[in-house]
Formats: sequence, structure tokens, C-alpha cells
Amino acid sequence: MTLADVLPSMGKSLRAKLDQDVWPLGTSIGPDGLCVAGVSANELATRFGTPVYVLAEDEVRRRCRAYRTALPEVEVAYAGKSLTCKAVLRWVAEEGLSLDVCSAGELAVARSVGFPATRILMHGNVKTPEDLKAALAYEVDRIVVDSLDEIAQLGALARYPQRVLVRVTPGVDGHTHKAITTGVDNQKFGFPLSGGAAAEAVAAVLAQPSLRLAGLHCHIGSQVSTVAGYEEAARRMVTFMGQIRDTHGIVLRELDLGGGHAVPYLPGEPTFDLTGYAQRVRVAVSYTAATVGLPVPHLTIEPGRAVVAPAGITLYRVVTVKNGFVAVDGGMSDNMRVALYGAKYCVRLAGRQSNAPLRTVTVVGRHCEAGDVIAEDVPLPTDVHAGDLLAVPMTGAYHHSLASNYNQVCRPPIVAVRDGQSRLLVRRETEDDLLARDLG
Repeated sequence: MTLADVLPSMGKSLRAKLDQDVWPLGTSIGPDGLCVAGVSANELATRFGTPVYVLAEDEVRRRCRAYRTALPEVEVAYAGKSLTCKAVLRWVAEEGLSLDVCSAGELAVARSVGFPATRILMHGNVKTPEDLKAALAYEVDRIVVDSLDEIAQLGALARYPQRVLVRVTPGVDGHTHKAITTGVDNQKFGFPLSGGAAAEAVAAVLAQPSLRLAGLHCHIGSQVSTVAGYEEAARRMVTFMGQIRDTHGIVLRELDLGGGHAVPYLPGEPTFDLTGYAQRVRVAVSYTAATVGLPVPHLTIEPGRAVVAPAGITLYRVVTVKNGFVAVDGGMSDNMRVALYGAKYCVRLAGRQSNAPLRTVTVVGRHCEAGDVIAEDVPLPTDVHAGDLLAVPMTGAYHHSLASNYNQVCRPPIVAVRDGQSRLLVRRETEDDLLARDLG
């Protein structure tokens, strides 16, 4: 029994509070339910239907500015794979960020809004010829090469000296879920430092007349919560730059340390120490550069989730309640992260206030899979019923990006909210959209 159970008035007060670590700044809860950037959840659900992705524009911009303030001399490249749509790319461009893309499709969205090619990187462990041709046609500033086959192919396709970074696997464990750990050996990303693969890749790039080796790239994983892994990766990468200087007589000027900065998905989880990261990584890079006799390289980092995840809320309508399960009108087609990684979320009643006692339930989706779960062990009022509106925060990253049409369910819209106004960014998919691609 908690103090809130003993003192019901205190319990009611606690329910009316929102943990600002997992909700966009300015989100509030009142008698009529949740309100985001001055727009009520009920209004959003009525106007746009459910499920609906809600994105607080000011929260995205605020987080872009936080990175620019903490690291003013560092290139901050938004990781487009976390959420790519025209409006978001316009926002990050206006806030002075660069962009990294992983496909011709992501690049097409960037091109459609005139994102400057001089501020775009393309990477990914498998770039098709179409991806590479699209990058070359738009003259993106840097391409991060990830295999010897890709180096040879890009060398053959490039007409002018194309700036490239070699993706190095530094052998640093980000201590995150195995599905999103990318800095250790024996996985598909990059060239391992151990065994000489990274050195071989550098030599292969230097042997291509149409390619210009600008620097190195690494990424140790996603949802990395501590800074120590980034420090160690930085030291190893700068040391390797010194070895390249000694072997080939060239001084590389650029180092991309990737992204993967963790965000809290549940109240009470730690937030990423951006200020500490900025200080400690700077020291690691500058000290190691001085030790090996190199100028301090220009740094690039690639936050994605940390920019957009906290700005997103998904609204669902309850369809049925039975046997300790609250089933809603969405699920794994709009949030794959639970099934993929066992991700955890909080859920709250969004369309009204309730003084009913709480009980622990599992919020599930509509799809024909036992693993179609949105959140387990969620405290919701006992009077939750069909037609109620629920809200799930921290859904701005890797929700729209990973959405599918499983069971031929149409993908939700994205709606931006700001200063009491809402506007549609990406419309809801329709059955006509599904049928348009099926030629029979």
C-alpha cells in the first residue's frame, strides 16, 4: 500500500502531475484530460482520428538548440532514420543542424525540402547502387563507406572527388540491447579495428582516384546511457588516425562519433548527460590528439532519438477491456519497438480525469500476434472502458519510421502541435493507398 492509497486526495494530486522527463515540455493534465502545446488530446483525436502520432514542434526545436548550445563547435547531424518527414527536416535545417540519411528514399525527402547537400551525410551498412547514385546526383557532402565492395562500387560511380568517411568498428560495447549494439566486432556494421580490416579499408579508399578520404566514422549503439563508451571510442579513433598518418602520410581532419544518446522512456529513468558528454568527449579527443601529435579533428555527432523521441505522443482509442487486458485500435503496426527490443512505455488516461482506484493491466494492440503489446504492468483506473482515450509518450522516434501495414492496417498520421494550433504533417494512410499498389 502506498501513501497515495492511504491519502486519496494525495493520490488524486499525483495523478494530475506529469513527469516532464517523458512528456513534451508544456504538456498538462486537467479536468478535460491531456493537453499538448495548448491543444487538447480530445480535440486531436476527434479531428484526426486514432491512432495518431502527435509531435510537439517546440520540443524538437528546443532539443536541437540544446545540442547546438552544448557543442557549438561540433557539427550536429540529425539522424534522419529516427523520423523522416518534410516538416521535421525543415525544422532541423532551420535550427542549423546537418542531416544523415541511409537511403535514396530518405534523401528524396531531404531533396524535396531543399536541405543543403553540403550538410548531408549518407551512411548505412548496405547502400544499393540506387542509393549511391542518388547521393552522387545530389552531391551530398560525405558518404560513409561500410564495405570493400561499396568502396569499389562508389569509386567506379563517382565522377568527381567524392568525400568519404570510413566507418570503423572500435570494439567498444555501448552496453545496450544486443539488437542495437553496433560498436563491437562480429556484427554487420563497419570495419573492425582489430584484425586490420579498418586499415585495409583506408588503403582501399586511398587507391580510388575518385574518392577523397576526409575522416573516420564510428557508432557504438543506440540508447547508450553512459559517456564512458564514447570517450573510449574517441580515444581509439584518434589513435587510429595517428596510425593512418604514420602509414600513409596523410592527416585526417574529420571524426564522426555517431549518436545513440539514450532517452528515458519511463519516469525515473536517467537522462543522458549532454553537458558531461560535451566536456568529456572534447577532453578525450584533444588529449589523444596531442599524445599522437595530431591537430584536433573536427567533430560530428548524430543524435536522432534524443531530438525527436521526447516530442512525440501517440493517442489510442480503447476498443475493449477484458481479463486484465486493455486493447486499443493500434499496436505493433505503429510501434514495433516493444516486439523488437522489449521496449518499455508508460500509458495514461488522456481524454478525461478519473478518481477510480488504479489496477495494473497490459495494454495490447489489435494485431494477430500474442507479442502485439504496447505496455505491460500499467496502472490505469478501474473504470477505463471502450471509447476512452489513452496516451503513450516518448513515441517521436522509430515509430513512424518502423510502421507497417500488418493485417493491412493503415498507418497513422503525424500531427504537429504548437501554440494552441495543430496541423497535419503526414496524412493517414487509406485503404485506397493499400489497393493502389496491388495490381492484381
